[in-house]
Amino acid sequence: MAAGRGIVHSERVPADVRTGQVAVQGIQIWLALPAEREEMEPAFQHYPAEALPAFAADGVSLRLLIGAAFGLESPVIAYSPTLQADAELAAGAILELPRDYPECGVYLAEGELAVEGEPLAAGQLAVLAPDRTVRLQARTPVRLMLLGGAPLDGKRFIYWNFVARSRERIERAKADWAEGRFTPVPGETEFIPAPWR
Repeated sequence: MAAGRGIVHSERVPADVRTGQVAVQGIQIWLALPAEREEMEPAFQHYPAEALPAFAADGVSLRLLIGAAFGLESPVIAYSPTLQADAELAAGAILELPRDYPECGVYLAEGELAVEGEPLAAGQLAVLAPDRTVRLQARTPVRLMLLGGAPLDGKRFIYWNFVARSRERIERAKADWAEGRFTPVPGETEFIPAPWR
């Protein structure tokens, strides 16, 4: 989803998951648009899991969500150079991260991982040193996200679900939300007021 000048979305848990009381986990990733795209027309494109490139070898299973890495290229539209991958490593498995992007990090969702020999706890993000290959080693089975890309082209402000290069643009988005000027999700009847402070 590219929010551009403003987009509304709805997140719902399917009834079978709600009634079955199945634990659901997810990671929501936000990536600021480059300055020249900030006011673009909002867009949404669905990519089924099978459209995303993946590989499995030597105890490493990786699915490339966005960008290009490990000899793979994702079909997902990105408006700036970025890397986002979902990976699982078996206990003892090693994954070496090439430095294809100026900024890169590893978020550990579960398990015990060593980043260049240093432990990383579940729920933590390791920001990696630039311009060198980094070695990850799973101490237990792990699930992690690889994140990277080009630096932002300037400062961003964030308030609730609004991200912009200026505070004035954030204020305009707040007013537009309060006055119902965003195009609604078809069939959605619930309105969630922003947490004004």
